[in-house]
Amino acid sequence: MTGGAVLKASRRCAVGRQVVMATHVLGYGPEDPVALVESCYRAVEWLLATHTAKGLLIPRPWIDHPYGEEEIALLEEELLPAMAVFLARVDAIDRAIEADQELEFKAHQAR
Repeated sequence: MTGGAVLKASRRCAVGRQVVMATHVLGYGPEDPVALVESCYRAVEWLLATHTAKGLLIPRPWIDHPYGEEEIALLEEELLPAMAVFLARVDAIDRAIEADQELEFKAHQAR
């Protein structure tokens, strides 16, 4: 392998380790992908709050260009709202399922 290929492979491994560590820290299991989105949403909010308040760039370990003002604006204006819409829709679906289950339970009890 060339030096560049080794560096890329090393970065991929480091990212993989970070993902595994993050799943344990954030408290979601791979069997619940919605919890992953919720955790990512909170993590992005935290990252934006802590970095933008201090005027810091957001490092991207696998590319040689941190997120600056333009990329941060995209996260704030596009990514977070899209994730919020997704999470709200999942919540609505969950509430509908729970309501149906409650009706079924009450119908079963009435028999």
